[in-house]
Amino acid sequence: MRILKSFLFFIIVTSINSAHAQYTEVINSNRPGVSKSAFSVGTGVVQFETGAFTVKEEHALSDYEVSGFGLDFGLRYGLFFDQLELSLDGIYQNDKITYNSASIPFEDKRSNFKNFTLGAKYLVYDPYKNAEEEKPNIYSYHANRKFNWKSLIPAVSVYVGANLDTENNPYTAPGIEGFSPKVMIATQNNFNGGWVFVMNLIKDRIGTDQSNFSYILTLTHSFTPQWVIFGETQGIQSDFYADNIFRFGGAYLWSKDFQLDANIAFNAKDTPTVFNIAFGASYRLDFHKDKQIDNGNGNDGNFKKKKKKKNKKKKEEDFDS
Repeated sequence: MRILKSFLFFIIVTSINSAHAQYTEVINSNRPGVSKSAFSVGTGVVQFETGAFTVKEEHALSDYEVSGFGLDFGLRYGLFFDQLELSLDGIYQNDKITYNSASIPFEDKRSNFKNFTLGAKYLVYDPYKNAEEEKPNIYSYHANRKFNWKSLIPAVSVYVGANLDTENNPYTAPGIEGFSPKVMIATQNNFNGGWVFVMNLIKDRIGTDQSNFSYILTLTHSFTPQWVIFGETQGIQSDFYADNIFRFGGAYLWSKDFQLDANIAFNAKDTPTVFNIAFGASYRLDFHKDKQIDNGNGNDGNFKKKKKKKNKKKKEEDFDS
């Protein structure tokens, strides 16, 4: 809780000197991958992201197999500042594990949340905030198509959250229960041609016997305004579980507030093998309103009208003289 309070204090202080809207005209979803964008959904936006996936695992050494299904969800809300986003994330799984090592196979049904996390994300650096000031070169086609070296500088956000794990959870290490901290650094590069690269560095369940470090690298490409494809790799390292998972898939923008997606996930080892198929959707309720900025000069938008009256009065004085 001290970490979360310090994070919120940092947000309030840094927001005094920064203001840049992250709201977009179309939905900005973290799906179809599992990484988190560096940018928020924007103030006044409530966004739902959810999906269903199959579960298929086989362990060569322990001689067991798992089959079932799962549901994942994310609720995102832009609050107070354009750079701030609150989120609630969870993964629920229901499966059957079959142990084949004995002479008679033994089955055990399981169900619980693999993850349930409440957190806040804040954009600390945005290299694109002055992008509108860069004018295209109208005299050179090649100048506008060449690689922009500034795109190598990513947007950076920090995330602080709290996990809630229930007692006797079959998907966590023994003795894991209650609250535990989660921190993350998220970066994002937007390249020319519709390419976006996102990187997440995560330290999860800090201070517990299942404390782990993971990274997620996601590359997406939009080849039309509606269609997006992606590839992703996720590495997980802890004493309880370690793996490298690969995902490939795509998304379709149905409308400016609704997106559909699908992907497959697999790994490259047999302790256990992993193969999942997932389908999902993202939808937002858009209550965003642009903030009116007072620049301090007292201009109420009638500058031209007042100027015309002044010129008219001056002409009348010149005529009388």
